[in-house]
Amino acid sequence: MVKLTLRERETAQEAVRRFRKLVERSGIKKEMRVREFYEKPSETKRRARLRAQRRSRRERMLTSR
Repeated sequence: MVKLTLRERETAQEAVRRFRKLVERSGIKKEMRVREFYEKPSETKRRARLRAQRRSRRERMLTSR
């Protein structure tokens, strides 16, 4: 849960900007995007496997230079 207390002489725009940053840093926005639609467990595993393959390919490319 993100809590925001207004500071002295803080405008509404500044508070909203600070709130957005807090939400983004906490990962709430990302989690909402993931939970927006149901994803089958097999699809989750597939995406994780592909992400790992891309990561290893990128590391191999960097070390071969």
